[in-house]
Amino acid sequence: MHTAHLILCFKGQIYMTEERQTGVTAMVTAFARAYHATHDTPKIFDDYLAPQWFSDAERAFLEQNMSAMLATVDPQQAAACTDPAQALAWVMQHVNGPVTLCRSRYAEDCLEAAVRAGVGQYVLLGAGLDSFAFRSPAWAAGLQIFEVDHPATQALKRQRLAGLGWPIPAGLHFIPLDFTRQSLEDGLKSGGYQESRPAFFSWLGVTYYLDTGVVLDTLEALARLASVGSQVVFDYQRPEAFDPQHAGRQAQAMQRVVARSGEPMKTGFDPQALAGQLARLGLRLEDNLGPAEIEARYFQGRSDDYHAFPHIYLARAGVA
Repeated sequence: MHTAHLILCFKGQIYMTEERQTGVTAMVTAFARAYHATHDTPKIFDDYLAPQWFSDAERAFLEQNMSAMLATVDPQQAAACTDPAQALAWVMQHVNGPVTLCRSRYAEDCLEAAVRAGVGQYVLLGAGLDSFAFRSPAWAAGLQIFEVDHPATQALKRQRLAGLGWPIPAGLHFIPLDFTRQSLEDGLKSGGYQESRPAFFSWLGVTYYLDTGVVLDTLEALARLASVGSQVVFDYQRPEAFDPQHAGRQAQAMQRVVARSGEPMKTGFDPQALAGQLARLGLRLEDNLGPAEIEARYFQGRSDDYHAFPHIYLARAGVA
C-alpha cells in the first residue's frame, strides 16, 4: 500500500537513498497544504501547522522544483511564465493542490459528523505528515487516532515531531506497517484498535495506483475490521481519465508527471457501478461526489485558479 500520491517526480532529488524515498510523497503532499496555508485566501483546507514540517532550505528546494515542473506539465504555459513564483502558483493551483486540499477537507468534514454521531476511533491509512492529531478541534476530544504508515515514513514523521518539540497526544497511536510482511488487522490490533467500536477510516490518494482487485480487497478488509456504524472515505477517478479523447489537460498533465516517476496511475471506477461493487464487500455507498458537486462545495466563488479536478470523485461508505 502506498502513502498518499500526487506528484512523484521528486524521487531521487529530495532523497538520494532508497531507504528515505518512502517519505517523499508525504513531504510533497504536506507541501501542498503548507503552500495553501501561507499563500491562499479563502482556505479550502486550513492545515496551519503544515508549514512547520519544513526547514527554510527544504521549502526553498521544493518551491524551486515545483516551479520547474511547469515545463513538464504545460510547456506552453511555461514559455509564457518567466516568474518562478508565478510558475509555482500555477503548478499548485492546477496540479498539486486541488485534489489534496478538497479530499483532506472532505475527510475531516465527514469525520466531524461521524464523531458527533458517536464514532470514537479514527484510522488514517498512509497518514504521512498529517497534522490532525496536533490541531484537533474540541469535538475530537477523546478520539483515538491510529496513524498507519510505512515504517520509514513514520520514522521520518516522528523525527520531525521530536525536532519541533510537539507533545504526542495521549490518544495518538503510531502503527508502523509494512504491508508486504504484516496484515492491517494485526497492525491495528497491536496498536489498541478495538473492532467492537465504530471507526472512521481515511484512505486518500491511493486507489489510482493500485490494481482494481487490490483496491476492492482492501475495502473488504476494512469492512471486516469495522463494526456497524463505521465509515470509510476514499477518493478515486473515472476510467475516462485514462482516455486521451476524454481526459482534460489537468488529468493528462498529472498522469504524465507520475508516469515519469515510474508509478503510473492505472485504476479507475465507474461511479454508476460503485455502489454495487461496494455492496458485495459489505459496504453501503453513502456519498459519491463528482467534480460538479466538489466544485460547488469547496471551490465556488474563488478568484484564483483552484477548481475541482476532472474525473476525480470523493466517496464515503458505511459498514452495512
